[in-house]
Amino acid sequence: MTKETLLESAQALKQPSASSAKEFEEKIEILSAEMNRLMASRADLVQLIGEGNTAMMGDNHRNHARFMSAIFQYFQPVVLVETILWVYRAYRAHGFHLTYWPAQLDQWVEIFKVQLSPDAFQEISPFYRWMIINQPAFVMESDKQITGDK
Repeated sequence: MTKETLLESAQALKQPSASSAKEFEEKIEILSAEMNRLMASRADLVQLIGEGNTAMMGDNHRNHARFMSAIFQYFQPVVLVETILWVYRAYRAHGFHLTYWPAQLDQWVEIFKVQLSPDAFQEISPFYRWMIINQPAFVMESDKQITGDK
């Protein structure tokens, strides 16, 4: 899968309704705090994020929630794809391992099941399924950008 096919698949995502986007935005602090609590309690945390990266992980979760809130309000597939590729490059450079992303994304989905209304969950979870399914493509494309391969 190429960056172009990632963009095409992102274009198939449906922007959440205004009410679901607003609900997500109103719960950003609760969602990111719960994410940080659950991830920090993992026995395999160092294997996921590397040594000494707990504060960076917490910042990432808060920034992720804010970014996704903006995406839900003003969906632009190219911004979503480019930002995810940047995140993979930047955080891996700081010692985060590839296993972090599926663990993190799965955890977000579990938190959303509890914290969001059924309607908001139905509209927001496809974005996370898309990120989970496409993780190998994001790894491959970010690796190409790191190495300069075409």
